[in-house]
Amino acid sequence: MAGPLSGLTIVELAGIGPGPMCSMMLGDMGADVIRVDRTKAHVMDRLADPKFAVHNRSRRSVSVDLQKKEGVEVVLRLIEKADGITEPFRPGVAERLGLGPDVCLARNPKLVYGRITGWGQEGPLAKAAGHDINYIALTGALHAIGVKDKPVPPLNLVGDFGGGGMLLAFGMVCGLLEAQRSGKGQVIDAAMVDGAALLLGGVYGLVGAGLWNDNDREGNMLDGGSHFYGTYECKDGKFVCVGSIEPQFYELLLEKTGLKGESLPAQQDRKAWAQLKSRLARVFHSKTRDEWCTIMEGSDVCFAPVLTMKEASQHPHAKARGAYVDVLGFAQPAPAPRFSRTKESIQSPAAKRGQHTDEVLQQRGFSAKEIDALKTAGVVGPQ
Repeated sequence: MAGPLSGLTIVELAGIGPGPMCSMMLGDMGADVIRVDRTKAHVMDRLADPKFAVHNRSRRSVSVDLQKKEGVEVVLRLIEKADGITEPFRPGVAERLGLGPDVCLARNPKLVYGRITGWGQEGPLAKAAGHDINYIALTGALHAIGVKDKPVPPLNLVGDFGGGGMLLAFGMVCGLLEAQRSGKGQVIDAAMVDGAALLLGGVYGLVGAGLWNDNDREGNMLDGGSHFYGTYECKDGKFVCVGSIEPQFYELLLEKTGLKGESLPAQQDRKAWAQLKSRLARVFHSKTRDEWCTIMEGSDVCFAPVLTMKEASQHPHAKARGAYVDVLGFAQPAPAPRFSRTKESIQSPAAKRGQHTDEVLQQRGFSAKEIDALKTAGVVGPQ
């Protein structure tokens, strides 16, 4: 492990969605992440082959029954020399298990304790169930995304991953840096509702300045309302997108579409946006996606073909940057961001549940006799 987080150890209490993404990011950057999985399959273990669980890569797995006090003690021993721990439960669950912040920090005062939830650790909704769509709905993000007459969920990217997994990863690194200076750990409350709101900060600024109509979805510059920032269908049924916001980029768009010289309304004449969008739609529909790529790709039009995920890994730009890597026969995103000296890398494919139980426990000082006894009692799972 040679990445920028090499030498750090993080214990991850297994969950789904944002927690695993955070741990993947830390593991890709060189941290030794130990994932504490259940001893038995869970309803959310949907993938027949764990190798396809991309967000579970770059770490080792031990399987522990946290319903047994002996299992809780196993985790507490794991964190005694760890730098951080992450947990994905609703507020109060870790405390009921005996793995709350007070207990863990008593064992290791320098421990950075990261908590990821949808609603946060307090507030009237804190203990309610929820998913990405609910969290982004409460921030205004879902209201702002979609077509004129209906909000459309942007996959589960804004709440779970952008506002959740990345927020927790950032919080963990901040906490780890501060702990190196102070010698003291602390608790990080990473809430997806908070992270989604942060992602929307720039749009809140536009609303405050009177430059964004919060009640006119698909009527603003960046939400599909403008003709120069959106997607267009091509002759072959595929799509392209343009983002020609700046005047010089817009002029180039008009030139490359053959519209330069026509008597058209001004770019920022909002009353004419629907007319201009219709005009551009007819132009883009006259050629295939590949033909438009030949004309526009790489220019300052701010153009790109709208690719499927399978197509994305084969694009020349992605190939030149090594943006996708083949792991056990299928393409997945490469670690990011990139470092010039302490290189990031995928440490390993996603592990099978409990694959490294013996290895990790032995490294953490458990004797062979202790491990056998824990297995016999069903406290830890066999490999």
